[in-house]
Amino acid sequence: MLDVITDTLVDALKLLPFLFVTYLIMEYIESKASDSFNATVSKAGYFGPVIGGLLGAFPQCGFSAAAANLFAGRVITAGTLIAIFLSTSDEMLPIFLSEQIDIKIIAAILGLKVLIGAVWGFIIDIFLRKKKGNIDIERLCEKEHCHCDDEEAGILKPALVHTGHIFLFIVIVTFVINLVIFFIGEDTLASITTGVPFAGSFLTGLIGLIPNCAASVVITQLYLGGIINFGQLMSGLLVGAGVGLLVLFRVNDDRKEDIMLTVLLYIIGVVSGLIIEFTGISPV
Repeated sequence: MLDVITDTLVDALKLLPFLFVTYLIMEYIESKASDSFNATVSKAGYFGPVIGGLLGAFPQCGFSAAAANLFAGRVITAGTLIAIFLSTSDEMLPIFLSEQIDIKIIAAILGLKVLIGAVWGFIIDIFLRKKKGNIDIERLCEKEHCHCDDEEAGILKPALVHTGHIFLFIVIVTFVINLVIFFIGEDTLASITTGVPFAGSFLTGLIGLIPNCAASVVITQLYLGGIINFGQLMSGLLVGAGVGLLVLFRVNDDRKEDIMLTVLLYIIGVVSGLIIEFTGISPV
């Protein structure tokens, strides 16, 4: 047990400086890009799923939340919203960078997510395209209390807070994973996700539905620990939209539409992960 605790803390502390630097850079970019993101996606038109997929690949919960608000205001289509949800990865990128994963692997994963998001976004728009409305997006943001326009906080404080939150998540998740491996055994745990057909992708897809950035932390840590394979990783990351789903249910009053989009997101993520798993697609 002492080894489990020690290994958890040592592994997490090694990531801390990398996480902080990464989030500091990301906060700076987001502070400069938020307005451009909204404007670009809003004006994308028929190319919304492609533009949304590309911009959604930037790992910040704020973009998926902004997309939910834009959709509730009928500024973007359902296809663009799903493309952004599918392509966003939240904490996957910071953790991969902290673990010094080959940049080619990271680029391949992000590229695959963008491609899947754009393709499915176009398909969805063929069937679900709706006319734009005149809802006030700023009012919707205020309703969510996301404080995305709080300029007084600067970038240092948000970076420190985000680093602290994710560091805590990583410590907890890593400890739980190490504890489970300690008592059950790595081979037994891995067999749960690989021995039963479909089980792993359905499970990681469910984890991805958790409306919190912690979901991508859990999924990424499971992959880095060798407990889930690449297809299962992709299922979870594709479904995982950070707080986007939470904001969608809060700002969009059409509950049937919210549920339908959530189910679509889950099905697309799981099916895509299963295809990747059974075709042997790999980022290396």
